[in-house]
Amino acid sequence: MAHHRNNGGYKTLFLSLALSAAVLMVGAYQIDGLKAQTVLLKLLWPLVRLMMLITIGLFIGQIIEAKGWTKTLAVLARPLFRFGNLGTQCSAAFTTAFFSGVTANALLLDFLQEGKITRRQLFVSNFVNQVPAFFLHLPTTFFIVVPLTGLAGVLYFLITFMAVMFRTILFLLYGYFFLPHQSDQTAQGGHEISKESNSSMKGIWDRIKSRSPRRLTRIAVFIVPIYTLVFVLNALGIFKLLREALTDYVVTTVIPMESLSVIILSFAAEFTSGFAAAGALLDAGVLTIKQTVIALLIGNILAFPVRVLRHQLPRYIGIFSPKMGTQLLLMGQGFRIASIIFVGVIYYYVG
Repeated sequence: MAHHRNNGGYKTLFLSLALSAAVLMVGAYQIDGLKAQTVLLKLLWPLVRLMMLITIGLFIGQIIEAKGWTKTLAVLARPLFRFGNLGTQCSAAFTTAFFSGVTANALLLDFLQEGKITRRQLFVSNFVNQVPAFFLHLPTTFFIVVPLTGLAGVLYFLITFMAVMFRTILFLLYGYFFLPHQSDQTAQGGHEISKESNSSMKGIWDRIKSRSPRRLTRIAVFIVPIYTLVFVLNALGIFKLLREALTDYVVTTVIPMESLSVIILSFAAEFTSGFAAAGALLDAGVLTIKQTVIALLIGNILAFPVRVLRHQLPRYIGIFSPKMGTQLLLMGQGFRIASIIFVGVIYYYVG
């Protein structure tokens, strides 16, 4: 039966790869001057790198589960997650997300499939995991952004951090009032963990061999065609048109329109270039510090559809199901944007 399912998965993967090749060929026919080197550097290498990262994340997740390290990882965040009725497993995924978001999501999906957490717990935990995601990228981005934008960059990070903490508090309050109490589940989970902790390396390897090929096949089925389609659309200039359309619909009396357009277009095109554009306008005296902060926040918000479609959607659909992955991503980004707008409006009137 398992062999039959694997064959079915490989057939689906073959169809997915064939569809991806067809999309790429159509794109190559429509795009003048598309070179093999561009396909290699902009499509194939990012795909290989992404699949490698996901594979490593899945392996780590399997080892964490099989070795019974869930309880150990859960210690740091346990009080908050106990308050939010999210339990030991979600707390462990939260701690893991400080090192790898892919591994954390893979753990959550495993816990759901094994009946250790509910669907609502998975959703709330995924949203709360935006806190470690914020800190995971902070060391790299902070020391790039602050030299470019100075105090405006510091204020930008402070506002986005306050937005993260604000929505996290709301998620935990939701869990406290609307999720079932976790005392019984935590005790049961601790029993399962102690039982699993006796797993031998052979048992862990057997677990990985039995689960990983099927999961990686399913992930590749969705990721390869989505990445290929996004690559073709980007090469055709669709994302450039989308960025320009977003800019055309932004009307503001707070910031000079020309300056805002430059920042938004740069921000959507590439993360660092948005801050570089803002810093240049700030140094030139075109924007004040407050206007620069607001422009960066607006650029962050309006650029999110492009970033989500190009980078996050394939990962979420690949790890979770297409329906659940899309729901998680859209809801999570919706909460993120709403909280940034809320804190940004307070800054605008109070700052």
